[in-house]
Amino acid sequence: MLVSDFNYSLPEELIAQEPLSDRAASRLLHLNRCSQELRDSCFRDFPDLLKSDDLVVFNNTRVFPARLYGRRSGVKAQPVSVGNPASRDFLRGRIEVLLTRQLSREPNEWECLVRPGRKIGVGERLFFGAQDELRAEVMARGSFGKRRIRFTSVPDFFAAVERIGHVPLPPYIDRPDAPADRERYQTIYAREKGSVAAPTAGLHFTAEILTRLRGRTIETAEITLHVGLGTFQPVREDRVEDHKLHCESYFISAQAASAINRALDARRRVVAVGTTTVRTLECSAGKSGRVQEGSSEAEIFIYPGFEFRVVGALLTNFHLPQSTLLMLVCAFAGQQRVLDAYRHAVGECYRFYSYGDCMFVE
Repeated sequence: MLVSDFNYSLPEELIAQEPLSDRAASRLLHLNRCSQELRDSCFRDFPDLLKSDDLVVFNNTRVFPARLYGRRSGVKAQPVSVGNPASRDFLRGRIEVLLTRQLSREPNEWECLVRPGRKIGVGERLFFGAQDELRAEVMARGSFGKRRIRFTSVPDFFAAVERIGHVPLPPYIDRPDAPADRERYQTIYAREKGSVAAPTAGLHFTAEILTRLRGRTIETAEITLHVGLGTFQPVREDRVEDHKLHCESYFISAQAASAINRALDARRRVVAVGTTTVRTLECSAGKSGRVQEGSSEAEIFIYPGFEFRVVGALLTNFHLPQSTLLMLVCAFAGQQRVLDAYRHAVGECYRFYSYGDCMFVE
Protein backbone atom coordinates (compact mmCIF):
# COMPACT_ATOMS: atom_id res chain seq x y z
CA MET A 1 0.00 0.00 0.00
CA LEU A 2 1.60 3.27 -1.11
CA VAL A 3 1.63 6.40 1.02
CA SER A 4 1.02 8.41 -2.16
CA ASP A 5 -2.40 6.71 -2.46
CA PHE A 6 -3.54 8.92 0.44
CA ASN A 7 -2.84 12.23 -1.25
CA TYR A 8 -5.30 14.98 -2.14
CA SER A 9 -5.01 18.57 -3.32
CA LEU A 10 -5.78 21.36 -0.84
CA PRO A 11 -5.62 25.09 -1.58
CA GLU A 12 -3.57 26.81 1.11
CA GLU A 13 -6.33 29.32 1.83
CA LEU A 14 -8.55 26.52 3.19
CA ILE A 15 -6.16 25.81 6.08
CA ALA A 16 -7.79 27.45 9.10
CA GLN A 17 -5.42 29.88 10.81
CA GLU A 18 -7.79 31.05 13.55
CA PRO A 19 -10.61 29.36 15.47
CA LEU A 20 -14.18 30.48 14.98
CA SER A 21 -15.53 32.74 17.72
CA ASP A 22 -18.30 30.18 18.27
CA ARG A 23 -16.95 26.63 18.60
CA ALA A 24 -20.22 24.98 17.58
CA ALA A 25 -20.58 27.10 14.42
CA SER A 26 -18.18 24.79 12.55
CA ARG A 27 -19.48 23.03 9.49
CA LEU A 28 -19.96 19.27 9.60
CA LEU A 29 -19.76 16.89 6.65
CA HIS A 30 -21.94 13.83 7.30
CA LEU A 31 -20.84 10.60 5.59
CA ASN A 32 -23.06 7.52 5.77
CA ARG A 33 -20.98 4.43 4.99
CA CYS A 34 -23.95 2.26 4.06
CA SER A 35 -25.77 4.63 1.71
CA GLN A 36 -22.52 6.44 0.75
CA GLU A 37 -24.53 9.65 1.05
CA LEU A 38 -22.72 12.93 1.80
CA ARG A 39 -24.60 15.73 3.49
CA ASP A 40 -23.44 19.24 4.40
CA SER A 41 -24.48 20.21 7.89
CA CYS A 42 -23.43 22.23 10.95
CA PHE A 43 -21.85 20.91 14.14
CA ARG A 44 -24.86 22.17 16.10
CA ASP A 45 -26.78 19.36 14.43
CA PHE A 46 -24.43 16.72 15.84
CA PRO A 47 -26.60 15.69 18.83
CA ASP A 48 -29.51 15.08 16.44
CA LEU A 49 -27.39 12.76 14.28
CA LEU A 50 -26.86 10.37 17.18
CA LYS A 51 -29.04 7.45 18.23
CA SER A 52 -30.62 7.62 21.68
CA ASP A 53 -28.71 4.52 22.83
CA ASP A 54 -25.30 5.62 21.54
CA LEU A 55 -22.30 5.81 23.84
CA VAL A 56 -20.10 8.83 23.02
CA VAL A 57 -16.46 8.54 24.14
CA PHE A 58 -14.26 11.63 24.65
CA ASN A 59 -10.50 12.01 25.12
CA ASN A 60 -10.10 14.29 28.15
CA THR A 61 -6.37 14.98 27.74
CA ARG A 62 -5.19 18.53 28.36
CA VAL A 63 -2.64 20.38 26.23
CA PHE A 64 0.18 22.07 28.12
CA PRO A 65 2.39 24.89 26.72
CA ALA A 66 5.03 22.45 25.52
CA ARG A 67 6.97 24.74 23.17
CA LEU A 68 9.92 26.38 24.93
CA TYR A 69 12.13 29.10 23.48
CA GLY A 70 15.56 29.55 24.99
CA ARG A 71 19.27 29.69 24.39
CA ARG A 72 22.28 27.45 24.18
CA SER A 73 25.16 27.68 26.61
CA GLY A 74 27.53 30.53 25.87
CA VAL A 75 24.80 32.77 24.42
CA LYS A 76 23.91 35.94 26.29
CA ALA A 77 20.40 36.02 27.77
CA GLN A 78 18.04 38.37 25.93
CA PRO A 79 14.40 38.31 24.75
CA VAL A 80 13.73 35.60 22.17
CA SER A 81 12.21 36.59 18.85
CA VAL A 82 9.28 34.21 19.11
CA GLY A 83 7.26 35.72 16.29
CA ASN A 84 9.97 35.15 13.72
CA PRO A 85 12.03 32.01 14.40
CA ALA A 86 14.03 32.64 11.21
CA SER A 87 15.31 35.99 12.49
CA ARG A 88 19.00 36.64 13.15
CA ASP A 89 18.46 36.64 16.92
CA PHE A 90 16.94 33.17 16.70
CA LEU A 91 19.75 31.81 14.57
CA ARG A 92 22.48 33.23 16.84
CA GLY A 93 22.22 30.54 19.49
CA ARG A 94 18.46 30.71 19.92
CA ILE A 95 16.69 27.37 20.24
CA GLU A 96 13.18 26.00 20.11
CA VAL A 97 12.32 22.85 22.07
CA LEU A 98 9.02 21.01 21.75
CA LEU A 99 8.47 18.63 24.68
CA THR A 100 6.71 15.59 23.28
CA ARG A 101 6.83 12.92 26.00
CA GLN A 102 7.97 12.67 29.58
CA LEU A 103 10.22 9.64 29.91
CA SER A 104 10.79 9.80 33.68
CA ARG A 105 9.98 12.08 36.60
CA GLU A 106 13.14 11.44 38.63
CA PRO A 107 15.31 12.40 36.87
CA ASN A 108 13.03 14.67 34.85
CA GLU A 109 13.77 13.49 31.31
CA TRP A 110 11.83 14.25 28.15
CA GLU A 111 11.69 13.19 24.55
CA CYS A 112 11.57 16.34 22.42
CA LEU A 113 12.09 17.96 19.05
CA VAL A 114 14.71 20.69 18.85
CA ARG A 115 15.50 23.42 16.36
CA PRO A 116 18.09 23.98 14.94
CA GLY A 117 18.51 20.21 15.18
CA ARG A 118 21.91 19.79 13.58
CA LYS A 119 23.71 22.12 15.97
CA ILE A 120 22.55 20.78 19.33
CA GLY A 121 24.70 17.87 20.44
CA VAL A 122 24.87 15.52 23.41
CA GLY A 123 26.13 17.27 26.54
CA GLU A 124 24.97 20.73 25.47
CA ARG A 125 23.27 22.81 28.15
CA LEU A 126 20.04 24.66 27.39
CA PHE A 127 18.44 27.59 29.27
CA PHE A 128 14.81 28.74 29.21
CA GLY A 129 13.03 31.82 30.60
CA ALA A 130 14.23 35.38 31.20
CA GLN A 131 15.93 34.33 34.43
CA ASP A 132 17.04 30.91 33.17
CA GLU A 133 14.43 29.37 35.46
CA LEU A 134 14.53 26.09 33.53
CA ARG A 135 17.83 24.43 32.65
CA ALA A 136 18.43 21.21 30.80
CA GLU A 137 21.17 19.02 29.36
CA VAL A 138 21.01 17.01 26.13
CA MET A 139 21.41 13.34 27.07
CA ALA A 140 20.92 11.56 23.73
CA ARG A 141 20.47 12.39 20.09
CA GLY A 142 18.00 10.92 17.59
CA SER A 143 17.16 11.47 13.94
CA PHE A 144 15.16 14.36 12.47
CA GLY A 145 15.73 16.75 15.39
CA LYS A 146 14.75 14.33 18.15
CA ARG A 147 16.59 14.57 21.48
CA ARG A 148 16.36 13.27 25.02
CA ILE A 149 16.94 16.06 27.52
CA ARG A 150 17.17 16.14 31.32
CA PHE A 151 15.97 19.13 33.35
CA THR A 152 17.64 20.13 36.58
CA SER A 153 15.43 20.04 39.65
CA VAL A 154 13.00 22.94 40.17
CA PRO A 155 10.31 23.29 42.88
CA ASP A 156 7.45 22.92 40.38
CA PHE A 157 8.47 22.01 36.84
CA PHE A 158 5.01 22.25 35.26
CA ALA A 159 4.29 25.59 36.94
CA ALA A 160 7.46 26.96 35.32
CA VAL A 161 6.44 25.52 31.95
CA GLU A 162 2.99 27.13 32.29
CA ARG A 163 4.67 30.51 32.87
CA ILE A 164 7.27 30.49 30.10
CA GLY A 165 5.96 27.92 27.61
CA HIS A 166 3.99 28.55 24.42
CA VAL A 167 0.95 26.76 23.02
CA PRO A 168 2.30 24.17 20.56
CA LEU A 169 0.25 25.20 17.55
CA PRO A 170 0.84 22.88 14.55
CA PRO A 171 3.30 24.04 11.87
CA TYR A 172 0.55 24.65 9.29
CA ILE A 173 -0.84 27.46 11.47
CA ASP A 174 1.45 30.16 10.16
CA ARG A 175 1.53 32.56 13.10
CA PRO A 176 2.90 32.73 16.63
CA ASP A 177 0.62 31.55 19.39
CA ALA A 178 -1.57 34.18 21.06
CA PRO A 179 -2.97 34.33 24.61
CA ALA A 180 -6.39 33.29 23.29
CA ASP A 181 -4.94 29.99 22.04
CA ARG A 182 -4.46 28.82 25.63
CA GLU A 183 -8.22 28.51 25.89
CA ARG A 184 -9.22 27.78 22.29
CA TYR A 185 -6.61 25.10 21.54
CA GLN A 186 -8.19 23.08 24.34
CA THR A 187 -11.43 21.12 24.64
CA ILE A 188 -13.88 22.41 27.24
CA TYR A 189 -13.72 19.03 29.00
CA ALA A 190 -9.89 18.81 29.08
CA ARG A 191 -8.68 17.59 32.47
CA GLU A 192 -5.58 15.37 32.38
CA LYS A 193 -2.46 17.38 31.52
CA GLY A 194 0.01 15.77 29.14
CA SER A 195 -0.66 16.46 25.43
CA VAL A 196 1.40 18.49 22.98
CA ALA A 197 -1.51 18.70 20.53
CA ALA A 198 -5.24 19.00 21.03
CA PRO A 199 -7.62 16.14 20.16
CA THR A 200 -9.14 18.52 17.64
CA ALA A 201 -12.47 16.80 17.00
CA GLY A 202 -13.40 17.80 20.53
CA LEU A 203 -12.73 21.50 19.97
CA HIS A 204 -16.24 21.95 18.53
CA PHE A 205 -18.08 21.01 21.72
CA THR A 206 -19.65 23.65 23.94
CA ALA A 207 -21.51 23.44 27.24
CA GLU A 208 -24.74 23.79 25.25
CA ILE A 209 -23.93 20.79 23.06
CA LEU A 210 -23.06 18.63 26.07
CA THR A 211 -26.33 19.67 27.73
CA ARG A 212 -28.25 18.63 24.62
CA LEU A 213 -26.56 15.21 24.71
CA ARG A 214 -27.66 14.78 28.32
CA GLY A 215 -31.12 15.99 27.38
CA ARG A 216 -31.39 13.11 24.93
CA THR A 217 -30.09 10.75 27.67
CA ILE A 218 -27.14 9.85 25.47
CA GLU A 219 -24.49 8.15 27.60
CA THR A 220 -20.94 9.49 27.59
CA ALA A 221 -17.56 8.21 28.82
CA GLU A 222 -14.04 9.63 28.99
CA ILE A 223 -10.65 8.06 28.32
CA THR A 224 -7.23 9.73 28.29
CA LEU A 225 -4.60 9.52 25.57
CA HIS A 226 -1.76 12.02 25.67
CA VAL A 227 -1.00 13.13 22.12
CA GLY A 228 2.74 13.02 21.45
CA LEU A 229 5.37 12.94 18.75
CA GLY A 230 3.36 10.75 16.39
CA THR A 231 1.07 13.68 15.60
CA PHE A 232 4.01 15.68 14.23
CA GLN A 233 5.80 12.77 12.58
CA PRO A 234 5.51 12.73 8.77
CA VAL A 235 5.43 9.39 6.96
CA ARG A 236 8.84 9.15 5.31
CA GLU A 237 8.43 5.64 3.88
CA ASP A 238 7.06 4.90 0.41
CA ARG A 239 5.01 1.94 1.64
CA VAL A 240 2.45 2.38 4.41
CA GLU A 241 3.39 -0.97 5.98
CA ASP A 242 7.00 0.16 6.50
CA HIS A 243 6.05 3.10 8.73
CA LYS A 244 6.36 2.73 12.51
CA LEU A 245 4.14 4.97 14.63
CA HIS A 246 5.35 6.37 17.96
CA CYS A 247 3.63 5.02 21.04
CA GLU A 248 1.46 7.30 23.19
CA SER A 249 0.41 6.86 26.82
CA TYR A 250 -3.23 6.22 27.65
CA PHE A 251 -5.45 5.48 30.63
CA ILE A 252 -8.93 3.94 30.79
CA SER A 253 -10.76 3.98 34.10
CA ALA A 254 -12.70 0.97 35.38
CA GLN A 255 -15.89 3.00 35.02
CA ALA A 256 -15.21 3.89 31.37
CA ALA A 257 -14.17 0.33 30.46
CA SER A 258 -17.34 -1.05 32.05
CA ALA A 259 -19.57 1.46 30.21
CA ILE A 260 -17.96 0.70 26.85
CA ASN A 261 -18.11 -3.07 27.30
CA ARG A 262 -21.76 -2.87 28.40
CA ALA A 263 -22.56 -0.94 25.22
CA LEU A 264 -20.76 -3.54 23.10
CA ASP A 265 -22.58 -6.40 24.86
CA ALA A 266 -25.91 -4.68 24.15
CA ARG A 267 -24.88 -4.05 20.51
CA ARG A 268 -25.14 -0.32 21.08
CA ARG A 269 -23.02 1.97 18.95
CA VAL A 270 -19.78 3.38 20.37
CA VAL A 271 -19.15 6.84 18.91
CA ALA A 272 -15.52 7.98 19.12
CA VAL A 273 -14.79 11.71 19.32
CA GLY A 274 -11.51 11.93 17.43
CA THR A 275 -8.88 9.58 16.06
CA THR A 276 -7.06 9.55 19.41
CA THR A 277 -10.12 7.98 21.01
CA VAL A 278 -10.31 5.41 18.21
CA ARG A 279 -6.67 4.49 18.66
CA THR A 280 -7.04 4.12 22.42
CA LEU A 281 -10.15 1.95 22.29
CA GLU A 282 -8.99 -0.33 19.49
CA CYS A 283 -5.54 -0.74 21.05
CA SER A 284 -7.02 -1.60 24.44
CA ALA A 285 -9.51 -4.08 23.02
CA GLY A 286 -6.99 -5.87 20.82
CA LYS A 287 -8.12 -9.22 19.46
CA SER A 288 -10.41 -9.89 22.43
CA GLY A 289 -12.78 -7.04 21.56
CA ARG A 290 -13.04 -6.16 25.26
CA VAL A 291 -11.78 -2.78 26.47
CA GLN A 292 -9.37 -3.17 29.39
CA GLU A 293 -9.06 -0.76 32.30
CA GLY A 294 -5.69 0.69 33.31
CA SER A 295 -2.67 2.45 31.82
CA SER A 296 -0.69 1.34 28.80
CA GLU A 297 1.01 2.50 25.60
CA ALA A 298 -0.83 2.77 22.28
CA GLU A 299 1.48 1.41 19.60
CA ILE A 300 -1.22 0.44 17.12
CA PHE A 301 -1.05 1.82 13.55
CA ILE A 302 -4.47 1.76 11.91
CA TYR A 303 -4.66 1.80 8.10
CA PRO A 304 -6.96 0.15 5.50
CA GLY A 305 -7.42 -3.54 6.19
CA PHE A 306 -7.71 -3.04 9.96
CA GLU A 307 -10.65 -4.77 11.68
CA PHE A 308 -12.49 -2.41 14.05
CA ARG A 309 -13.82 -4.19 17.13
CA VAL A 310 -15.13 -1.29 19.24
CA VAL A 311 -15.83 1.93 17.33
CA GLY A 312 -19.06 2.16 15.33
CA ALA A 313 -19.06 5.85 14.39
CA LEU A 314 -16.45 8.60 14.30
CA LEU A 315 -16.38 12.38 14.65
CA THR A 316 -13.13 13.75 13.24
CA ASN A 317 -11.55 16.86 11.77
CA PHE A 318 -9.99 16.91 8.29
CA HIS A 319 -6.40 15.64 8.22
CA LEU A 320 -3.23 16.29 6.25
CA PRO A 321 -2.55 14.45 2.97
CA GLN A 322 -0.54 11.24 3.38
CA SER A 323 -0.85 11.38 7.18
CA THR A 324 -1.43 8.46 9.54
CA LEU A 325 -4.63 10.12 10.77
CA LEU A 326 -6.06 10.23 7.25
CA MET A 327 -5.12 6.56 6.87
CA LEU A 328 -7.06 5.75 10.05
CA VAL A 329 -10.18 7.50 8.73
CA CYS A 330 -9.79 5.68 5.41
CA ALA A 331 -9.55 2.37 7.29
CA PHE A 332 -12.82 3.16 9.05
CA ALA A 333 -14.87 4.56 6.16
CA GLY A 334 -13.18 3.23 3.02
CA GLN A 335 -10.31 4.89 1.19
CA GLN A 336 -12.20 5.98 -1.92
CA ARG A 337 -15.22 7.20 0.09
CA VAL A 338 -13.03 9.35 2.31
CA LEU A 339 -10.99 10.83 -0.54
CA ASP A 340 -14.23 11.60 -2.41
CA ALA A 341 -15.57 13.28 0.74
CA TYR A 342 -12.39 15.34 1.04
CA ARG A 343 -12.71 16.47 -2.58
CA HIS A 344 -16.29 17.49 -1.82
CA ALA A 345 -15.12 19.43 1.27
CA VAL A 346 -12.48 21.23 -0.79
CA GLY A 347 -15.05 22.09 -3.46
CA GLU A 348 -17.42 23.46 -0.79
CA CYS A 349 -14.61 25.47 0.86
CA TYR A 350 -14.65 23.72 4.22
CA ARG A 351 -11.98 24.88 6.69
CA PHE A 352 -9.26 22.27 7.21
CA TYR A 353 -7.09 20.91 10.04
CA SER A 354 -6.93 21.75 13.75
CA TYR A 355 -9.02 24.94 13.84
CA GLY A 356 -11.15 23.82 10.92
CA ASP A 357 -14.45 22.02 10.33
CA CYS A 358 -15.34 18.40 11.04
CA MET A 359 -16.73 15.21 9.59
CA PHE A 360 -19.09 12.62 11.08
CA VAL A 361 -18.76 9.08 9.72
CA GLU A 362 -21.35 6.48 10.61
